[in-house]
Amino acid sequence: MKNYLLLAILFLSVSTYAQKTEDVKSIKAMCGCYEIKFNFAETFNYPKDSANYKASKVKHENALEWAQLIEDGSDKISIQHLLIVGKGHIVKHWRQDWLFENTKLYDYNGFENWKFKSLPKDKVKGQWTQKVYEVDDKPRYEGSSSWIHADGRHYWENTTNAPLPRREYTQRSDYNITKRTNVHEIIKDGWIHDQDNDKIIRDEKGNDYVLAQEKGHNTYTKVDDSKCEAAQKWWVANQEFWKKVRTKWNAEFAKNKDIKLKSDIDGKPLYMHLSKLKADASQEEINTVIDSFIVSK
Repeated sequence: MKNYLLLAILFLSVSTYAQKTEDVKSIKAMCGCYEIKFNFAETFNYPKDSANYKASKVKHENALEWAQLIEDGSDKISIQHLLIVGKGHIVKHWRQDWLFENTKLYDYNGFENWKFKSLPKDKVKGQWTQKVYEVDDKPRYEGSSSWIHADGRHYWENTTNAPLPRREYTQRSDYNITKRTNVHEIIKDGWIHDQDNDKIIRDEKGNDYVLAQEKGHNTYTKVDDSKCEAAQKWWVANQEFWKKVRTKWNAEFAKNKDIKLKSDIDGKPLYMHLSKLKADASQEEINTVIDSFIVSK
C-alpha cells in the first residue's frame, strides 16, 4: 500500500511539473515581434432610450508591437508591450504579469476604484493570475484561471471587470465597466486574443445594467525580431525609469487594500504627468507624481 501511495504522489508531482512547464511555454510564447490586427464590433445593445443611443463603430486597425520579457521567475512572468508607430516612434503600451497560484487580486468596481480580494489557496491551485496594467502601470484588470492544453490547443480563459478601453472612453461615457471574457490562445504563427465583452452601467450601490455587448478578435502574427529593433533599443534606454514606476506601484499593491485613483489632474492623466519627468528621474520624484493620483481614505 505504501508503494502505491508513493507512486501516486510521484505521478501527481510529474503531472504538475509537466503542466506548469507547458503553461510557462505558452505564456512566454507571447514575447517577441508581432504584426497585430485589432478587430472590435458591438454585437448587441439594450439601451433604455434606443432612439438616442449611439453604438460604437466597428473598428479594424493594424499595428506592429514588441513584447519584451522583463521578469522570468518560476512563479512570475512579466511582459511589457511596446507599440511601434510610424517611422520608429515608440509608445509604451500595456503590461501583463502572470503569477502562479496567486491569492491576491484587485477587482475593478467602476469609479476609478479597485477592490482588493483575497482568494483561498485551494481555489487557485494550478492556476495563473493574469494582471494587466495601463500604459502608466496603474492597475487595469486581473483574473485567475488554468491554462488548458488539450486537443492540440493551448489557451487560457477568464472573465473579469475592467475600466473602459481607450477606443471607448475617448468616444463615449454612457457606461463605466467593461466585463471582459478574455481568451489567450497560442497558435502556430503567434497567438490570438479573443474577447466577449459586456458594457455595463454600474451605480454607486453596485447595481449593474448591461447596456451592450462587444466582440473582439485580435491576431498576433510573429515576425522577425529585427522589425521591432527600434522598440528593443527604446526599452534599453528607458527600462530603469519604468522599473522605478513598478516599484512604487508594487508598494501600493502590497498594502492589500482597496485603491482609488484620480482620473486626471489639471485635465491630464497620470501617464502625461510621468512623461514630463526626465529618464533619470529619482524614485522620490516618481513616487510624488503617482501619490498625487492616489485618493487617500
